[in-house]
Amino acid sequence: MPFIPHTQEDIDAMLVAIGVADVDALFDEIPAGLRCAALDGIPPAINEMQVARLLEQRAARDAGALNFIGAGAYEHHIPAAVWEIATRGEFYSAYTPYQAEASQGTLQLIYEFQSMMAGLAGMEVSNASLYDGASALAEAILMAVRLNRRPRARRVLLPATVHPAYRAAAHALVHAQDIELVEVPFDPRTGRVDPAALDAFAADDVAALVVPQPNFFGVLEEASALSEWAAAHGILLIAVVNPLTLAVLEAPGAWGGQGADIVVGDGQPLGIPLSSGGPYYGFMCTRQAHVRQMPGRLVGRAIDADGKPGFVLTLQAREQHIRRSRATSNICTNQGLMVTASTIHMALLGPEGLARVAAASHANTHALVEKLRPLGVEPLFCGEFFHEAALRLPTDAAPLLAHMAGQGVLGGLDLARVGLPRAMLVCATETKTEEDLDRYVEALRRALAETESSVAN
Repeated sequence: MPFIPHTQEDIDAMLVAIGVADVDALFDEIPAGLRCAALDGIPPAINEMQVARLLEQRAARDAGALNFIGAGAYEHHIPAAVWEIATRGEFYSAYTPYQAEASQGTLQLIYEFQSMMAGLAGMEVSNASLYDGASALAEAILMAVRLNRRPRARRVLLPATVHPAYRAAAHALVHAQDIELVEVPFDPRTGRVDPAALDAFAADDVAALVVPQPNFFGVLEEASALSEWAAAHGILLIAVVNPLTLAVLEAPGAWGGQGADIVVGDGQPLGIPLSSGGPYYGFMCTRQAHVRQMPGRLVGRAIDADGKPGFVLTLQAREQHIRRSRATSNICTNQGLMVTASTIHMALLGPEGLARVAAASHANTHALVEKLRPLGVEPLFCGEFFHEAALRLPTDAAPLLAHMAGQGVLGGLDLARVGLPRAMLVCATETKTEEDLDRYVEALRRALAETESSVAN
């Protein structure tokens, strides 16, 4: 239906009809202190041609730079077929599959996505996605507290090696529900959590332990040892993973024999472009025994009255479908278009292709680190890393990164923002060539020389 805005005459007539002086009077129950002032940051209206030019200018800011920033948003090659298929009308405009008989294609795709994600994670069940990796972690924490049968178990061990944005989002979503997130420090030498140090946090009121793999610094945690510790203390284990790495790393479902209870992460590395900051989507996998507490939707495969296979929504524990008091989540969603792209991406690459991408990313980052050693730049931690590395610098990272950006190289993430001065986080995926690595080294060499010259003067 076309959108026809109300004219001022229409608005005046409606206000007269209901006996109200102006539109603001309709919201008089909202205290004045909670109302926002004028939106001074919003510029005056412009026409379509001007809008197009403005957006082109802003999009051009991202063009041409050689990107070595990771930190949860990764630049990977996406086969052209992925988005050629994903943007077909059948997928691009599809929405929530409320009517199974009219949504078999969408439901089958989600079913295939769930099967692939469960296979990567080594788990039995996957849902049909969440908003992003950070909110997926928050949902996993809420789920773990619901699953724990000890009424006092309202604390969750959250290592400082978890992505800071994930930790902030999790706190924002769970702190008002009387759930305490207890920060577990990392070993400053290895850059990971020492399993032996966890005994100081063991208590009857702990519901779960979160384990990132790889962690925020790119370091590989001792996942099996942490899993065994959690199992020995009757604590649920939540794994936060990069799904691409699961093509070569041990699946969380097999960690320590018993494995993780809940696996979450962000699906962005699987066919989703960076796009100046989004979109993303979260995924969640779990054991069959926990499925009743899993938020979101699950698509299942069934047989109809004629014996033909079909796809249906089997579990929908949302407040839209059941009583709000029994719902497991009210923020979960099916990020349909992103899931579509990831499913096509995984189907095109297959297990071997995903493993080759992961192995190439691992090799490129290690090669870059070795090339940087002659510049006095070395790994900040001694722990084994995957395709990101925290590097120790001879000076502050900020001016170096600014100088490198001026040369068209996005050199990494300044770790001073997480309390690690003179350090940065770098990432080199399979998209980087030997020439790209050499260009990075030269850009950093120039930045170091410029910084030293500035200090000398």
